[in-house]
Amino acid sequence: MTKKERALAVCEKLNKEYGTDLRCYLNYEPDKPWQLLFATIMSAQCTDERVNMVTKELYKKYPTLEAIASADLKEFEQDIFSTGFYRNKAKNIIACANVLLNEYDGNVPSDIDILTSLPGVGRKTANVIRGNVYNIQSIVVDTHVKRVSKLLGLTASDDPVKIEMELMKILPKEQWILYNFQVIAHGRKVCVSGRPACGECVLKDVCKGGYHGRFQ
Repeated sequence: MTKKERALAVCEKLNKEYGTDLRCYLNYEPDKPWQLLFATIMSAQCTDERVNMVTKELYKKYPTLEAIASADLKEFEQDIFSTGFYRNKAKNIIACANVLLNEYDGNVPSDIDILTSLPGVGRKTANVIRGNVYNIQSIVVDTHVKRVSKLLGLTASDDPVKIEMELMKILPKEQWILYNFQVIAHGRKVCVSGRPACGECVLKDVCKGGYHGRFQ
């Protein structure tokens, strides 16, 4: 089985197991894409559940982009303290809010080069925005996608950008966004880090590193 054939088999099994409905795990109001942008920045080294708890109150306190842009840095740090690395996140979010207001009329851009030029925004965050807000087919390489994709034998790299490029070559484009959601769900439910339930995994027949590898 070639890597591309394996990828197609993986997609078929994931579609059957998890469906093809798109679901973002970070909460935001659809008419306020900046909420998703800042939530994704906060999600670095933090769980989506924790971020959703924080943003539930945060976006009540700061209901507009202007409110975040003019927020007191020290106070904002405390507002997002529980997400970890709060000093850098607070600094970047406030700076990002000001750039969006001053350079993009308060809109969140869709261009990946522009997005990755914003304070605190890397390719992962940019692709979350492109996929969820603009429905542009994108691959988000988070910890689940990196780990599960390596176990499946779809990549051998540890570099998120290289993994993104490799997956783009072998996954059908219409599956890119779906793959993100499905693998995150699979990584949380079945292929849990360090203790995967390989015997219950729908991917065990096509997995190189799990059921037939190190976790056999």
